[in-house]
Amino acid sequence: MKGNLAANSRIAWVAGLLLLASAINYMDRQTLANVAVRIGREFQMSQEQYGNLEASFGWAFAAGSLFFGFLADRVSVRWLYAAVVLLWSAMGLASGFSQNYQQLLLCRTLLGFFEAGHWPCGIKTVRAMLDASGRAMGNSVLQSGTSIGAITTPLIMNWLLTDSLSSWRLPFQIVGGIGILWVISWLALGPETIEVSRTTEVESSRPWWHVLLDRRMWIIFGVIALINTTWQLLRAWLPKFLQEGRGYLERDALYYNSLWFAMTDVGCLAAGAFALWLARRGSPVFQARLFTFLICSLMCLAAVAVPWLPRGWLLLGVLLVVGAGALGVFPIYHAFTQDLSHEHQGKVTGIAGVAAWLFSPFAQRLYGQRIDATHSFDQGLAVMGCLPVAAFLLLLFGWPRTHSSIEDEKC
Repeated sequence: MKGNLAANSRIAWVAGLLLLASAINYMDRQTLANVAVRIGREFQMSQEQYGNLEASFGWAFAAGSLFFGFLADRVSVRWLYAAVVLLWSAMGLASGFSQNYQQLLLCRTLLGFFEAGHWPCGIKTVRAMLDASGRAMGNSVLQSGTSIGAITTPLIMNWLLTDSLSSWRLPFQIVGGIGILWVISWLALGPETIEVSRTTEVESSRPWWHVLLDRRMWIIFGVIALINTTWQLLRAWLPKFLQEGRGYLERDALYYNSLWFAMTDVGCLAAGAFALWLARRGSPVFQARLFTFLICSLMCLAAVAVPWLPRGWLLLGVLLVVGAGALGVFPIYHAFTQDLSHEHQGKVTGIAGVAAWLFSPFAQRLYGQRIDATHSFDQGLAVMGCLPVAAFLLLLFGWPRTHSSIEDEKC
């Protein structure tokens, strides 16, 4: 009994740190989106140049996903995780000292590379700690930290920003320094706590590249490319859409952005909890995940109404629904990746990250070009809302049912 309580206590502490790591990850990432209008004015950037900042972040994230994905399977996650959090925090802090567009571009590129290490480390830890039926919920806790960070960031911005155009620098520096506190807390945990594993799966050793031959891996590539594009475009462009597309004041847009990310957190946690509830009531794990993914993707589809919605409560409400669905699909997606390989979990996450981030940067640039040409954010928002439905169809018709039954038996 005491052993179970101690194990559960260790899991709870690690889960809390994973959630905080995701929060810090997004705080460093969202500082730019929240003051994009100010920075655009100071550096005289076009919409396409802003899109290039996000695109460079994305391409670097793709490279970092591959690099840290392989590294996570070879070195201690305890030390690797601490290193990547420290390095991305340093890049976030350095962004606040940028004097021109080129310096900011370099900082954001390096930020993307080091931030990519978060997911191989975090997903590998969740998989080691939980069985198949509980992983969607565990992933929800990990993923929900992104919303907590994104909720907090606009509030910090509103508190620190002044009428001075260059007052955006201080929030970058403060947020960048928070990661150091996390590193100290993470390293304070003993290695036996962080490396804890409850998995009972026995997996024969096989070359990592065999995973690429697995049909499920190619489904994963398509799913993450679609859902990540939707999420990244919403995350990066929502404050600009509200201010420049619908005429909201910066202060109001930032407060709404906090509310929007709070709703994405609700969607993320609810998705994991719903999938777990279905599994505990006897539904096969695969079916529970798929049905949850369907609900979230249909919520995203509400974005097709945005071009016809003027400024007002209906528009804001629809965006809340879209946000909840856009993040809700992620813990389910991560649970599918965790079915592929315990031995090569870091590589699976990293290689899938390449697929996620090779496409979305092109979408960021294309979206910026489209806005410059049409002076409208609406069409892109409508298109991105359809992508998670396409991801659901990939899972429905492409995922082999024989593998899903194997995972169900292990729960």
